[in-house]
Amino acid sequence: MTINTEHYWMPFTANRQFKARPRLMVGAQGMHYQAEDGRQILDGTAGLWCVNAGHAHPAIVSAVAEQAAAMDFAPPFQMSHPKAFEAASSLAAMAPAGLNRVFFCNSGSEAVDTALKMALAYHKLRGDALRTRLIGRERGYHGVGFGGIAVGGIAGNRKHFGPTLAGVDHLRHPLDLSRNAYSRGEPEHGAEIADEFEQRLLALHDPATVAALIVEPVQGSTGVIIPPKGYLQKLRSICDKYGILLIFDEVITGFGRLGTAFAADYFGVVPDIICCAKGLTNAAVPMGAVIVRQSIHDAFMQAAPENAIEFYHGYTYSAHPLACAAAIATLAVYRNENLFDRAANSAAAFEAAAHGLRGLPFVKDVRNLGLVCGIELESRPGKPGARAYEIFEQCFWEQGILIRTTGDIIALSPPLIISASQIEELFAGIAHCLKKLK
Repeated sequence: MTINTEHYWMPFTANRQFKARPRLMVGAQGMHYQAEDGRQILDGTAGLWCVNAGHAHPAIVSAVAEQAAAMDFAPPFQMSHPKAFEAASSLAAMAPAGLNRVFFCNSGSEAVDTALKMALAYHKLRGDALRTRLIGRERGYHGVGFGGIAVGGIAGNRKHFGPTLAGVDHLRHPLDLSRNAYSRGEPEHGAEIADEFEQRLLALHDPATVAALIVEPVQGSTGVIIPPKGYLQKLRSICDKYGILLIFDEVITGFGRLGTAFAADYFGVVPDIICCAKGLTNAAVPMGAVIVRQSIHDAFMQAAPENAIEFYHGYTYSAHPLACAAAIATLAVYRNENLFDRAANSAAAFEAAAHGLRGLPFVKDVRNLGLVCGIELESRPGKPGARAYEIFEQCFWEQGILIRTTGDIIALSPPLIISASQIEELFAGIAHCLKKLK
């Protein structure tokens, strides 16, 4: 197959490097992609943390096809369609208790920007206009909108764009290899890092000026940073003490990644707002959502005059009919096939296989929770990221395995349907490549 790669400017990709030897997928089914050369590629990343039910699930494919044939689009402003409300009800039923109002968008980035706007507007309409400050976290990833990169803590995501939002600060991330290297599940040490939110940031800025704290329960895109035991509970307590909204960015952790519907369920910490996307539709159609406490929603309804628009925000493709059909079908698959329980039951074997890499060349940490793990490598002097990228290439071309890398960290997040034998295959392939590293 001859492909003209000239015109497509690829996202988050070394374009010139890729186009010298393209890695092209032409099909997908279950746990595997089919590469252009016909090889089956075991998917160790659920696409991009998103194909939780496996590729081309027939119930989801059928739902999207039927909706496309019935109605391709309905305007979302001052109009709607039945599946928008059905999808919202299905999602609210799966969300933690009290979070039962849903605003649809098209991606995790849009969900984050939506949630930040909600938080700022919520305080303003309640007469608390001083609350304009947003707090994120170092090494946090919250998408690529200007709001998301402002509260995000990855310098490379914003170094080209200049100042983004004013009034943003960041909490220290909880990764501590000196005390927690090779942790299995939640690390034992580090809950006290959450105290810095109160003792440093709120002392500096005054809690009366802070609108919201946004965190990923598990930081995924920067190499799987697991919260220490008690850490998220402390953040919740501090937010409650000072009237600050707590936003969980569950774009990665939502829909079974930890063996529960949301990480909020796993950790027993309910935020005020959840951002989700990815697994919401099993990635069949792009969709994001913001799930909020009813009291937040009701504050908007009560503050606006009758017949007025309560929240000046939205997207042309909010609650797109095809996306709603995909979401309804996907959430039903999760329920009917008990995929969250399946993920929970696979977690022990996944953990054992991941930690079986300990002691292999250049491996300096393995950390895991549910069906996600990070394998951190020692960097080559002067060439950060080179070792992990070499593993990525070898896994794809030689082992028929798809992994993801960020810097010198290998991140794995397979579909929830992965079998015991496929777990063995995934980690055996990585181990084979690690043993060849120099």
